[in-house]
Amino acid sequence: MKMRHLVVALLVLGLAVSMPAPAFSQAKSDTIKIGAFLPMTGGVAAYGQGSWQGIQVARDMKPTILGKKVELVLADDKSDKIEAANAVTRLVEKEKVVAIIGSSISGNTMAGGPIAEKAGVPIISPTATNPLVTQGKKYIFRVCFIDPFQGEMAAKYAYETLKKRKAALIIDKAQDYCVGLADFFEKSFTKLGGQIVAKTYCQTGDKDFTAQLSAIKAKNPDVLYMPNYYTEVALAMKQAKDLGLNLPVLSGDGAQDKALIDIGKQYVEGLMLTGHFEKAAANTDLAKKFIPLYEKKFGKVGTFDVMGADAYFVLADAIERAKSTDGAKIRAALASTKNFKGISGTMTIGEDGNAIKSLVIVQVRGGDFKYVATVEPAGAKPEPKKAAPKKK
Repeated sequence: MKMRHLVVALLVLGLAVSMPAPAFSQAKSDTIKIGAFLPMTGGVAAYGQGSWQGIQVARDMKPTILGKKVELVLADDKSDKIEAANAVTRLVEKEKVVAIIGSSISGNTMAGGPIAEKAGVPIISPTATNPLVTQGKKYIFRVCFIDPFQGEMAAKYAYETLKKRKAALIIDKAQDYCVGLADFFEKSFTKLGGQIVAKTYCQTGDKDFTAQLSAIKAKNPDVLYMPNYYTEVALAMKQAKDLGLNLPVLSGDGAQDKALIDIGKQYVEGLMLTGHFEKAAANTDLAKKFIPLYEKKFGKVGTFDVMGADAYFVLADAIERAKSTDGAKIRAALASTKNFKGISGTMTIGEDGNAIKSLVIVQVRGGDFKYVATVEPAGAKPEPKKAAPKKK
């Protein structure tokens, strides 16, 4: 008799212990957890901070997906590849996110990407432009253009618009993005008929560029290309002018942050770059809604703010089309994104994870970024309308 009572007591205890689990599961099912790994501290902290602010405003605009509240979970990758891998591991294994936005730079995205890839958790990067980020991957996507396009357009602008024929380069050899973008510029510039007269190197965190600039000055180039991040570009431009090296300077999207102007001040005047966004060129319905909301909350809108928001909106759209938070279904929906009208423009994402979209040419004038032109890739242009057949 006592034994039977003991068995019944154990069964009741077992039921009591198990009861909270369904309740907890139900509570969790009322939310969709999306992770973000971004450089909130370290050498490119301005990128991560901007992207995170943009993501938060985008979530405020679209707080629910599939009728469920969106919970954002942020992990700081500290502008470091090892920390990026750790951040993605935490988001996947501990936080159990359904998808991840990040990172802001190519090297960190490539460090964290394989972890999410193995787990079947989609990643969508706002601004990782190196083609290797998505190469051979099924679960890694981006809402930005890639460096072959960016490098080619910078070379064409230097050769065809500025009419320059002799280019010099300063390349941050510590960053995959900088090395890759410089290579694409060099190949395109020489193919057009230009000449690379000097190629020098620096490393993230360098403060003194005198040796590189002196070597460049001796070669008498007529244009300088620095596809580096904002701090190194700003410091190098100041020192170039101090050395009397007065020539047009071009850079890539990695320089398009307000921190460039804060650091470089009047010395970065005239810098031209290939970028993702400029307010004067923003004309989609989403841009018209997002920009005033962002500026009311955080002040002047910038590139990384917008690209973080675009990553959120594209991901939200994919989850809704997938009608599921299953990783494989979200992945399939991301890969079928067509003509999504984001804040930074219209984009199409294919099975390769890459976005086909335009870029903008921007110049620093009067202490601000000023819109110069929009460049459309051939694949992003709408099909020409066919003439209606003549009636017989």
